[in-house]
Order: sequence, then C-alpha cells, then structure tokens
Amino acid sequence: MNIVVCIKQVPDTTEIKIDPVKNTLIRQGVPSIMNPFDKNALETALRLKDTYGGRVVAISMGPQQAKAVLREAISMGADEGYLITDRAFGGSDTYATSYILSQAIEKLGPFDVILGGKQAIDGDTGQTAPSIAEHLGATRLTYVLDLKVEGDKVIARRQVEEGIEVIETSFPVLCTATKESNKPRYATVSRKLYSLRCDIPELTFADFPDIDTSKIGLKGSPTKVKATFTPKRTATGVTIEGSSPAEIAGSLISKLTEAKVL
Repeated sequence: MNIVVCIKQVPDTTEIKIDPVKNTLIRQGVPSIMNPFDKNALETALRLKDTYGGRVVAISMGPQQAKAVLREAISMGADEGYLITDRAFGGSDTYATSYILSQAIEKLGPFDVILGGKQAIDGDTGQTAPSIAEHLGATRLTYVLDLKVEGDKVIARRQVEEGIEVIETSFPVLCTATKESNKPRYATVSRKLYSLRCDIPELTFADFPDIDTSKIGLKGSPTKVKATFTPKRTATGVTIEGSSPAEIAGSLISKLTEAKVL
C-alpha cells in the first residue's frame, strides 16, 4: 500500500501574539511545530503500514525550515519526506496550495491513500485536504477516526454530528484525521538520529513542467485578505443569581427576551 501524508509546519498558536499597532501576527521568536492534526494523520498512515505493509511518504509545502517537520515525520516512521518549495508558490491560498500539492502527489505517486489533518491550527479553514481530492478526482472522507482494508475496499469510521458513520469505498481515497482518531506515537532515539541523516529532496517549479501557472501563487489565489485585526471587547458579562436552577433559567430567559435575542 502506498500512502502519502500532507504535513504543514505552523506557528505554535499558544505562543502567538498580536502587534497592537499593525494588528498583525508577531512571528519573530514564535516556535514552529508540526500541525497537530497532521500528526494524527501521520499516525493513521503508520498504523496502516504496520497492519498491511507498504510505504509512507510525507510531503510539505513551504520554506526551507519546513524540512524540520518532514524529519520529524521520518523520525516517527515515515519512509521518505519531500519539500515542495519555490518563490513561484509564495502567497498561495488554500485553493492554490491544494492544486500544487495535488501535482506533487501525482508526480510522486500513484498513492492508494492520501491523508491530512482535518484543518491547520493557523488558518482553521479545513479546505486544503478536501480540495486535493477534488483536483485528483479521488474519493474524499473527512473526520475519519480509523481505516481498515478488506481486499480492494476501504472501510472508514468517521465522526459526524449524529454519531459514528461507517463508509465503504475504493482506492484512491483521501481522508482527514481528527484529534480523537488516535494518539500519535513518540519517535525512538534511533529514528531521530536516522532522520537527521536523511536527505529531504526538494520539488520546485521546474519539476512541474505541465503545471497551470494561473492556479499557483498569489495571482492564482482567489482568496484575498483585506485586513486583520483583534476584535475589541465591547460587552461585559452578567452574573445571574437565584435560589434554584428554575429561577436562574427564568431570569436568563427574561434577560434574553428584553435584549430581543429570543
């Protein structure tokens, strides 16, 4: 089984601060980490490899420092890591990024299973991985808890609002993993040392001679960010007291009615 995992290097959101004047993220001094949901996707891939055999390839699009998360993926058990990087790809939004990643997957593949986290903690859009499936014409399953294979069929359990949904489909399939899907493994010392010696090949614009330049970079991104800002706090909390839950609920309903919320 050939599996590819899409990994993103993101700023550690617990360390992020906002510039009060420019209303922009202060990235200086903020550590970068592997997107936590992508780590769950990687664990899903490694469990498939442990059970059915095969090869796990990790890919990431970004600057040179993104090789750090690819080495981390190799230290956890991935067989290979590839960095997609080029100035021509700079400024890509989720649509352009998903298109570029789909081109890389086609070049490195074919793959039976494509995995990614349900969303990235910096953008929180949850759009990139499902869009890759659209570009590749692959089946798309989001919020997957676990996968198993029976012959040429893939059986997925996925989290939905109503509970757990079980879906049977065929290869190739793209799945996004949630935090609840598993607990990512720790890298062993020997794998960490091995990852430091590994070569991380780069794929640049020149490696995609047939790429559609109207779909990449800033010019190929339909999403435009006009401004970013920190919302101002304009309201204060209200404490509702009462001698019983029924009395407190009644007071709450009265206040919401007065505010024309109900």
